[in-house]
Amino acid sequence: MTTIITILFFAVAYGMILYLISVGLSVTMGLMGFVNLAHGVFAMLGGYVTVMMMNRLGVPFLPALAIGCVLVAMLGFVLERTLYRHLYGRSELDQVLFSIGLVLVSVAIVRIVWGPLAQPMQLPEYLKGQVSIAGITLPAYRLALVGFGTAVIAGLWFMFDRTLFGARIRAAVDNRAMAQSIGINTSRLFSLAFGLGTGLAALGGGLGADVLAIAPAYPLQYIVYFLIVVAVGGLGDIKGPFVAALVIGLADTLCRYFLPEAGSIFIFAFVFLVLLWRPNGIIERR
Repeated sequence: MTTIITILFFAVAYGMILYLISVGLSVTMGLMGFVNLAHGVFAMLGGYVTVMMMNRLGVPFLPALAIGCVLVAMLGFVLERTLYRHLYGRSELDQVLFSIGLVLVSVAIVRIVWGPLAQPMQLPEYLKGQVSIAGITLPAYRLALVGFGTAVIAGLWFMFDRTLFGARIRAAVDNRAMAQSIGINTSRLFSLAFGLGTGLAALGGGLGADVLAIAPAYPLQYIVYFLIVVAVGGLGDIKGPFVAALVIGLADTLCRYFLPEAGSIFIFAFVFLVLLWRPNGIIERR
C-alpha cells in the first residue's frame, strides 16, 4: 500500500509539471488557432534561466524561479508582437514549419551557450529531505511540486473564471469576431495571453527541472507529451488539460515502474482510444 501511494504521489507531482507547461499552449492554441510546436522552448528557457541563476549567481530557488518566469514571459510577449502575429491566419503547414524552425534555432543557441549536457538542478536544503505524512515518507521536493502546482491552478481558475481578463479570453476563444465587435482589443489580448502562456511554461520548466532534465533536446523530447495533454484535455480550457495531465502523469509513471521495457506505447494507445471516444477532449466546452 505504501508503494502504491508513493507511486500515485509521484504521478501527481509529474502531472502538475505537465499541466503548468501545457495549459498555456492549450489557451493560446484555442485563442489564436496557432499550432505552436515551439512551446517547449519557453519551458526549456525557464529551466535554463532558473538553474543558471542558482548555480552561477547564487540566487535562491524561489527568486530564481520568479526571474526566469518573468524574463521568458517578456520574451514571449515580444515574439508574439514581432514574429508570431504574422503567421495568424496562415496554413497549419506554415505555422508548423515556422515553429519547428524556431525550435531548431533555439536548440542550436542553447547548445552554444550552455553546452550539450543536461544542467544539474541544485535543490535548496529545505527541498532535499523527506517528509513523513501519516506514516508514509515522501520527498519534500515532490510535495512542494504538488503544493505549488495546486496554488497556481487555484490562481488560474480564479483568473479565468472570476476576472474580466479571463472573461475576455473565454469570449475570444468562443467567438473572436463577436468579441471584437463588442470592443475587446483581441490584438492586445493575444499578446498578453501568449506572454502568460510562455510564463507558465517557464514556471513549469524551472519548477520541474529536477524531474524533466534541462538539456538542449528538451523541446523536441517533451513536446509530444505537451501536445498529448492539450489534445486530450481540449483547446481553450484550463480544466480539461488539468485532468489530462494527471491521467498522463499517472499512466507514464505506472509504465516506468511496472513495464519499463514497454516504453510509452501504452500512453499512446490510451490517447488513441480517448480521442476516438472524445475527439474534442475529455471535457468538451459548452
